[in-house]
Amino acid sequence: MEHHTEHQSVRRSDYGRLIAIIMLLCLLAAAGYALQHTISCFLLSWIIAYLLDPLLVQAERHGMKRLVALGLLYVALGILIVFFFAFMLPKLTISWNGILAELPTYIQRIKLDALEWKSRLPDRYGSEEIQWLLDKVSANVDTAAEKAGAWVYVFATRIFFNLFNIVLSPVLVFFMLYYKQTIIETASSWLPEQRREMLLSIGREVNTSIGGYLRGQAIVSIIVAFLSLTALFILDIPHPIISGIFAGAASVLPFIGVFIAALPALFFAWFKYQTMASLAQAAAAFGVIYFLEGYVIKPLVFRGSMNLNPLVTIIMVMALGELLGFWGILLALPIAAAIKITWGHLHNGDFRD
Repeated sequence: MEHHTEHQSVRRSDYGRLIAIIMLLCLLAAAGYALQHTISCFLLSWIIAYLLDPLLVQAERHGMKRLVALGLLYVALGILIVFFFAFMLPKLTISWNGILAELPTYIQRIKLDALEWKSRLPDRYGSEEIQWLLDKVSANVDTAAEKAGAWVYVFATRIFFNLFNIVLSPVLVFFMLYYKQTIIETASSWLPEQRREMLLSIGREVNTSIGGYLRGQAIVSIIVAFLSLTALFILDIPHPIISGIFAGAASVLPFIGVFIAALPALFFAWFKYQTMASLAQAAAAFGVIYFLEGYVIKPLVFRGSMNLNPLVTIIMVMALGELLGFWGILLALPIAAAIKITWGHLHNGDFRD
């Protein structure tokens, strides 16, 4: 009887612990949603620190003090930022303003094309259903301009917060890099002493995996953006800078990034030339770029693979993208890799007493 009562007490304790964990996760999710701009700034700073830390480590190995290396790094970054604001930002602004100015023309062209396709449809083979669909498209094109204006307003609001993040991030990055060892030692002191060495070993393994992925993905995105921009300049497709940057950012997405990256280039090529040949040239250019990315660039950059299951990868990208937006998509693979590494140690019994 006493054994049965003790067993029930243990089960209640387990249920209570599970409920407490679920409530804590819900609380963290609510806090994360309420502080999304702060978390976005922190994640941006954390990723930048991850990308820059190997440079400081190399400088320290050559006998340079971390503070001196950090100062030189910030001087170099300051020069690059001045170059960006002096040369790249005006071009990006002009290109973006051009897209906004041409937006009504694009919408009107879509409406005219829909009406033209409708007039060419034969009176057989289910054309009534197709005409109904085109009528819906034509009717909604006019409201698309209003929605586009609202989207531009929302985008401008986000740009304001992103500019705030960009201003604040260098300060956070500086302290993250300068106090790196202090942060590690403080976090280590919080770990249970009997499991400290094992947990630190797992942490180093996860750190290597995440750091390698983030640095590798940054290199891949820059190369893809440069190759796309060059190809679009050669093909004389409008807005090559915006489309190239979009292609580099889309390369972060596993599997579907290849197709999403080509959409702006195909869109602008069609509206300028109105020929299948222009679409074929743009598609062929992106086909070559992503063949090089998949079979040449990534194998060289990612020398160690995360060996993640494709289904798990897709689920993680969808779930974290829904929760955290862009940051969730970017960090989905590193988080999945960290979970896999931790689960491997748990499966091997490393956490047993």
